[in-house]
Amino acid sequence: MYAIIRTGGKQYQVAPGERVRVEKLAGNIGDTIELSDVLLIADGEEVKIGQPVLAGAKVMACIIEQDKAKKVLIFKKRRRKAYRVKTGHRQPFTSLEIKEISA
Repeated sequence: MYAIIRTGGKQYQVAPGERVRVEKLAGNIGDTIELSDVLLIADGEEVKIGQPVLAGAKVMACIIEQDKAKKVLIFKKRRRKAYRVKTGHRQPFTSLEIKEISA
């Protein structure tokens, strides 16, 4: 059994027991959250597709980590102009463990 969910402007395929890294969600470690933007649920041969979301479907997940990703370096340079800028960015993320998928 698996589901396709939408969160943070992206779509993820999730199954019970899996861990998935999504864009930052509000909450503390150990909190249970409900993801209600379920686009598809597949259970063996039975597939339910939403238009665009399935009414009444939800995915229960537990927050296991709130952190930042590795630093991405940004380097800008203009040739012959003595212009150099070096900055970095660390994108925050939330790591979820999928507990239950219900239609």
